[in-house]
Amino acid sequence: MFENLKKAFDKGIEFAFSTEAKIEKAARDFAAENNLNKEEAKKLLDQWLKKSEEAKKAMEKQMVDLQKNLLEKMNLVTKQDMKKLEDRIKKLEGSGKKPAIPKKKSAPVKKAVKKTVAG
Repeated sequence: MFENLKKAFDKGIEFAFSTEAKIEKAARDFAAENNLNKEEAKKLLDQWLKKSEEAKKAMEKQMVDLQKNLLEKMNLVTKQDMKKLEDRIKKLEGSGKKPAIPKKKSAPVKKAVKKTVAG
């Protein structure tokens, strides 16, 4: 049973990402095998094309979300972030102002006491 489910799932994925020509051929073959009239065949084709397009859009959204999550986890700068920084730099350079550089907190400096040895 698991194998049949796996095969059906694989066929569904394959079908969802088939070209329009492949879907049309599959619909024609299905219509011929099941003695569907032209109206029923057209309705079937339209449904299959719509489902294919929906599956493509859903998969594309999942891929975009996955890419965003991976970028966040990898802590990489996005093109959009880089553009914002470049624009900010251009704006600061054009205004003649120097960008605020955060001061580093330094460790307290201990004064060394020199002892002279009389000798």
